[in-house]
Amino acid sequence: MIVRRERQIEHLSRWIVGSKHVVAFTGAGISTDSGIPDFRGPDGVWTRRDAGLPAPRWRVPRDRVAPNASHLALTELQRLGKLQYLITQNTDNLHRRSGIRPEHLAELHGNGRLMRCTNCGRSYTREEAGWDTDRWGPGFRTQRPRLGQPGCVACGGRLVSTVVNFGDSLPQEEMALAEHHARRCDLMVVLGSSLVVQPAASLVGLALESGKRVVLINQGKTPYDRTVTLRVRAGIGEVLPPAVERVKQVLEERSGGS
Repeated sequence: MIVRRERQIEHLSRWIVGSKHVVAFTGAGISTDSGIPDFRGPDGVWTRRDAGLPAPRWRVPRDRVAPNASHLALTELQRLGKLQYLITQNTDNLHRRSGIRPEHLAELHGNGRLMRCTNCGRSYTREEAGWDTDRWGPGFRTQRPRLGQPGCVACGGRLVSTVVNFGDSLPQEEMALAEHHARRCDLMVVLGSSLVVQPAASLVGLALESGKRVVLINQGKTPYDRTVTLRVRAGIGEVLPPAVERVKQVLEERSGGS
């Protein structure tokens, strides 16, 4: 479906209002407005690597990165009772920082701020674990343990980053929940993902196979461009925040009139 931007925003807001179980699926593109480079955009990390170019620069210092208007719009949808679940490929912790409740969030590729115990499975923030990245590094599973590095407070087991690297398996529980919500939703809103990394991208196909509406907002091409319900080629910040503002106005009007 190809319509003008204003009508795209109108379609999205109307569908959100009329839905009972909205699921969002986010990729690196939602965080570019926060200053983080994406991966497969025109100036993305992998795009530049494949062209033999150095990695793109971050537009802001890493310690000043913060949730942007699109992250906050999703949090507002959760507050309004519309967003039931959020699936993300991002490891930047911005969804949690924006206020998304962890029990309604599947971080399929992990979280750069969280560590987990390889023995008992308990999770900690880096601060809780006393993990200093300058001293101990990122703590990836593939790195050899170093003498003196912090261990699990509960059982003394080895702590590793929850970030899923190439060759690692996705977290089974979170993937199962993501699949459940992809089947159950009546609207999936896909934001800033090229949808080429599997098995995460298969969740969009699962929603489509289940007969659900899927709105895809991304500036680059994806394998699902011709199969989704509505394809929007635009920056996420141009579409999602105004759509959510309309949803809020409609719901407030209805609430005031009841």
